[in-house]
Amino acid sequence: MLDNKPNSIESENSTIKPTDVIAENVDKLKTEDIADKHSEEENEQSDSSNTEENTDSTLANSSEVNEDKSDVSENNTALVDESVSKSSEDKEVVEQKVNYEKLDLEGLVKELQKLLKSGTITDIKSDVEAIKKNFNKKFGQLLVEKKETFLADGGNEIDFYYSTPIKSTYNDLLFEYKTKREAYYANKASEQKENLVKRLALIEELKELIDTAEPSTMYGLFKELQDKWRAIGRIPSAQYNDTWRTYEHHVERFYDLLHLSNDLRDLDFKHNLEEKIKLAERAEQLAEMTDLNAAFKELQVLHRLWKEEVGPVGREHREGIWERFSNATKKIHEKRHEHQKVLESKYEENVDKKRAVIDKISNLTEDDSKGSHKFWQQKIKELEELRQQFFKIGKVPRSVNDKIWKEFKESTRKFNRQKNAYYKNVKSEQHENLKKKNALVEKAESLKDSEDFDATTDIMKQIQAEWKTIGHVPRKYSDKIWKQFKNACNHYFDRLHGKQDEANKEQVEAFNKKKELLENLKNQANKNESLGLDVINSYIEDWNKLERLPHNMNHIEVKFNKTLNSLYSKLDLNEKEIAMLKFKNMVNNYLETKNHRKLENEQQFVRKKIDEVTREIQQLENNMGFFANADSDSPLLRGVQDNIENYNQQLEIWKTKLDYITKLEY
Repeated sequence: MLDNKPNSIESENSTIKPTDVIAENVDKLKTEDIADKHSEEENEQSDSSNTEENTDSTLANSSEVNEDKSDVSENNTALVDESVSKSSEDKEVVEQKVNYEKLDLEGLVKELQKLLKSGTITDIKSDVEAIKKNFNKKFGQLLVEKKETFLADGGNEIDFYYSTPIKSTYNDLLFEYKTKREAYYANKASEQKENLVKRLALIEELKELIDTAEPSTMYGLFKELQDKWRAIGRIPSAQYNDTWRTYEHHVERFYDLLHLSNDLRDLDFKHNLEEKIKLAERAEQLAEMTDLNAAFKELQVLHRLWKEEVGPVGREHREGIWERFSNATKKIHEKRHEHQKVLESKYEENVDKKRAVIDKISNLTEDDSKGSHKFWQQKIKELEELRQQFFKIGKVPRSVNDKIWKEFKESTRKFNRQKNAYYKNVKSEQHENLKKKNALVEKAESLKDSEDFDATTDIMKQIQAEWKTIGHVPRKYSDKIWKQFKNACNHYFDRLHGKQDEANKEQVEAFNKKKELLENLKNQANKNESLGLDVINSYIEDWNKLERLPHNMNHIEVKFNKTLNSLYSKLDLNEKEIAMLKFKNMVNNYLETKNHRKLENEQQFVRKKIDEVTREIQQLENNMGFFANADSDSPLLRGVQDNIENYNQQLEIWKTKLDYITKLEY
């Protein structure tokens, strides 16, 4: 009797693991949004392995397979054919997709707009990912170009910022897509929960049918329940197993009750056997296919049809037809396992390759703990090259995938922490430089209207010299503060030059002649690769014949001396001769202008240099004691000897200078 049937769903024939759970898990994995695109790439193989493990679990329970007691429509085989046909159509669609690599930023944004207006989330997902990949790549290249231009114009790395309207539009569209995607999956989850409620309600109806239905009508009512069950969509995967087994158990109870009408049951069994033979034949065909991925995907469809669409067969055929279907399934899995082993061996090689790249990233900054702007710019380029190299290597075994990815992320984070610390310090220095330059601006503006030209001119020149020694300031202040400083200096020197124009005519004439003489010297030097000492001396002689200029015109003397020094450097003279020519010219200029203070300072400076060089020689000679047993060819020994010789040459020059300046009468 029916009342004596056990109610437990763990009965002998109810231990099969539903393959539809696999399909739902695969769908879920395919539709998940993975924030890090490179992480997604690394984890693709894990998804594939999970799917195969679940299907293998189904086969492991093949000896306890429970034949479904539900009916099957005449279109079951058509469903399989439709699946294969759809796969072919998908390939055609892929071939007809837009080539996003050839589109510029504007073209990519237009395509994204079209997709959001016309397509569904599931239909456009792969296209959106392709657009994201190409947009980020092209915009990244644009950023590099803009950054190089910015740096070439004198900008600082930490001040660089670039944006464009097309990027803002792209960000808005991407936000719209993500919002729609979240809404889609939230709605999907809600629908699955509703479907679960509907299926549980149908189970209750089935239980009531078993307990209360009339024999003459119960089969028709049962068929209606089956149709409703099939019409309901997916339910949450976590509840799928228990829900299906509960339904399956009560279907068994119904068929036990239906044995009173053997004709109907036998007709069902016969039809179901025909359909399961077709499914087994198709599985055997798939086992011979070379495209393992396509075969495996269609195999999932066959398992779903076997379980959810095709009902039970007669007891005498159950074991045989299942064994045939199961053997074909196992053959496909064995071929996939072999293929996976080949891939795994390649993945093992990738582990060492990726770890080698990670080591290079970790060692990027070891050669310079502090670095410089140029140093860090070079290292940033090297890091990007290594990152691209890392991603091109390919996948690694699933067992070490997370570990390799974690090591890679940590190495890049370490680099970025060091880089950011450097530029943070640079930013701090730039703000200190800003304070110093602001102080100079205030000082220049306070002196720009001074009437004491003799005293103020030297101060203004000192301010200008100090300005040059101060480093960069934040870019947003750079132009403004430079204009303030330049305007104050120009204002003062314009006044100074105006004052000079009012000087006596003789001084102005002497200034103009010296200016003309200087221009002639420069022009002659430009026409000739080098001027002889006699020509240079003739210019000096002509220069000295001209009247001495006042202090406020003395800058022409400085320019003349700089020009002479440049010409001396081109003469075919030794280092000592050139040094003495420059020194005598400078000292004679001080004598000519009666600048006794500078003569005294120069003499003190020469004495100081003699003392410094003498101490260096003594230190090096003391160090020679450490090389008492060293080979005469030792590089270190030769280096010390060369340094001593170099310092002795310098000492001789300084002593000659001192001898010259001390004999002068002033």
